[in-house]
Formats: sequence, C-alpha cells, structure tokens
Amino acid sequence: MVLFAALVLLALPALALAEEEAAKPEFLSIMNGNTVWTLIAGVLVMFMQAGFAMVETGLTRAKNAGNILMKNMFDFAAGSIAFFLFGYALMFGTDIGGFIGFSNFGLSEAVTDTPDGLWTYTYWFFQCVFAATAVTIVSGAIAERTKFVSYLILSFVVTALIYPVSGHWIWGGGWLSKLDAPMIDFAGSTVVHSVGGWISLAGAMLIGPRLGKYTPDGVSRAILGHNLPLVALGVFILWFGWFGFNPGSTTTATGNIGLIAVTTNLAGCAAALTAMMTTWIRYGKPDVSMSLNGVLAGLVAITAGCANVSPMGAIIIGLCAGILVVISVEFIDKVLKIDDPVGAISVHGVCGAFGTLMVGLLANPDFGGVAGLFYGGGLTQLITQVIGVGSVFIWAFGTGFIVFSLLKATTGIRVSEEEELKGLDITEHGSEAYSGFQIFITE
Repeated sequence: MVLFAALVLLALPALALAEEEAAKPEFLSIMNGNTVWTLIAGVLVMFMQAGFAMVETGLTRAKNAGNILMKNMFDFAAGSIAFFLFGYALMFGTDIGGFIGFSNFGLSEAVTDTPDGLWTYTYWFFQCVFAATAVTIVSGAIAERTKFVSYLILSFVVTALIYPVSGHWIWGGGWLSKLDAPMIDFAGSTVVHSVGGWISLAGAMLIGPRLGKYTPDGVSRAILGHNLPLVALGVFILWFGWFGFNPGSTTTATGNIGLIAVTTNLAGCAAALTAMMTTWIRYGKPDVSMSLNGVLAGLVAITAGCANVSPMGAIIIGLCAGILVVISVEFIDKVLKIDDPVGAISVHGVCGAFGTLMVGLLANPDFGGVAGLFYGGGLTQLITQVIGVGSVFIWAFGTGFIVFSLLKATTGIRVSEEEELKGLDITEHGSEAYSGFQIFITE
C-alpha cells in the first residue's frame, strides 16, 4: 500500500502536466508538427548541396574537383549570410508596389515569446536552403574556368538580391501572385531552378567555352568528366532530397505530402526512361550521363505543379522533360556554342520553364483546385504561367548578365590559360583533390 501511494505521488506532477497540455489550444500541437516537418524537409534540401557537388565534380575533370567542392560549400555559406541579412527581407518583407519586399532585415522582427514568432526561424531556414539551391546551379555551368573570388561575390549577390526579388513576385505576395489567376509554382521550377539556369546562361555566355571545347571551325568536342559513379551518387542524393524540396513546400504536415511525393517520383522516373531512350536512338547506345540528367530534368519540371497535377499528369510532364533535356543540351552546345559542362542550363533553366508552363495545361482541379486548359480551365492560367516564365527570364538573365559583366570589368571572371590548363585545384587552392594523380605538382 505504501509503495502504491508513493507511485501515485510521483505520478501526480506528470498527470498535472498532461492536464495542462491538454488544456492548451490545439493549434500549438499542430504548429509543433508543422515545425518538425518543415525542418526535416529543410535538412533534406540542404543535403542536396552534397548532391550538386557530386554531380558537378563527376562531370568535370579531376584537376578541378577541389574547386567544385569549394564552390558548392561556400555558395551555401556566403548565400546563407546574404539571405539572412538582405534576401529574406526582400523576398518576404512588406510588399512595395508588387515588386519587392522591404522589412525584417536580419530577422529583426522575429520574436521568441510566441509560437508564430518562433515559426519565423523555421520558415527562414527552409527558405534559406532554397536560395542556396538556386545559386549552386550556376556553379556547374561555369565550371573549370571561373575565378573563385568572383564566384563568391556572385553567390552573395544572387541570394541577397536576384533570387529574392523574382521570388517575391511569386511567393512573397508580389504582382504575379495578385493576377486574376495567380501564378502557380508550388515548389520552384521557375522561382528556384529557372532563376539559377538563366543566370548560368548569362555567365556561360560571358565567360566563354573551356579551352579545347570547340575546334577552330566551331565543331564541339566532348570534354568528359572523370567520375560517373560520383555523378550517379549525386543524382540519387538529389532525388532523395527532392522529397523534402517538393512535399516540404507545404510547410504543413498535411495529407497531400504523400501525393506530392508520388508525382515527384513518377516524373523523375518517366524522364529517366525517355532520356535514356532518346540517347539510345540518337547515339546507338543508352548514354549514362544524359540518362542521369534525365532524372533531374523530370524532377525540375514537376516541381512547379507537383501539388496541382495528377500522377498521370506527372508522368506526361516527365516523359516530355526527358526528351527535351537531350535536345536542349545538344542545341546549346552545338548550335549556340555555349559550353555548359554539366547541362545546368538545360536541366534547370529550360526544363524548369517547361514544367511551369505545363501547369497551365495539366493542372487538375481534383488535386490542387485549379483547372488547366486540358481540364476545362481555359487559357487564363496558361497565360499567367507564360507571363511569369517570361518575366523571370528577363529579370534573372538580365541581372545575371549585368553582374557577370561588372565582375568581368573589375575582379575578372576567368582564370588565365595557364591556370586553366594546370587545373583550378592547384592554381586557385594550392592543393589537389587526388594527391599524386595529376601530372602537375602542387605549387
């Protein structure tokens, strides 16, 4: 009896605490669930930095592997600081004329004494890893010939200004979100991926091709990457992270996160198949690197409509994206003569725009509540998607071109021919990624 009484006395504080918690408003427990889900998703997106690093490293040459790793690490480091100080305020601050936000710089308005105030920190982290994704796309397109210091400056500017402004138009209450049919870009085919792709296009144009990429008469030469297993590992990491990228964009632990995971996966799988088959038909063999890029093309394309299309719609988007990425890579390389070592412009810029436009056709009212053209919704949503894609292209490519031009005129954006031939690992960082592997010695 004494033992029972002692146990009851010990249990009383716990029972009182449980009663107190039960008396709290239900939204507190809901908010806690949303916080946990959003943070987990944000961590998955942050891990995509490793995926980008592996893909870019594998698709380039061994003498530049360390430089690629440094760029992918420090665009996240510099970009996070820039987004904290400026970018978040310009993207999600108080709207000014539908063009830009302007409040909460450095999270100055965040508080810790309310659930909503604490949520601000969670939401900032989630948006920060998205901003870092946009800038790291640029790394691959200008790989193997770009000055490291110039890339650091670019990373800061992109996450402090270029990405946040166009992001505000769509996600922050700006003009594209206020149209009669608000633009749909659920997780960022345009906000994130196309912005990174169009800045990449501007940079690759201004920097010029790698030495030996084109013959004197303009014929493209393949400069093979040094490690396909790294590329495959990177693609699988990115694929894994995408289940935070797209479902996490709900920022709420609601039932449709499963649906979004399904559409995301199906589009990536479908694009892998058509990219493989397209290369098999065109080259006589199923190309490994292009097939892997096909996965990414499908994932990028579905990101805009992952919550608004049916699973079958996702497969259609993926099938088209897998074909499109192969055609786009060849066109940019052989016709435009723009050297993009990893296909970033095609995967992120072209397929991001394509996926955003497809929402205007395939949005299914049974899934996201909006009807695209093929579901009786008329042209209204498609017109908004076209306006959004075009506006973001003008902004991202235009500002990217200006920033690269200013860097070219000041710090310079391209290493010397001697440095490029020797490799950026040695000349920019004084070390080798694979010690003793190269023919040059560390200076």
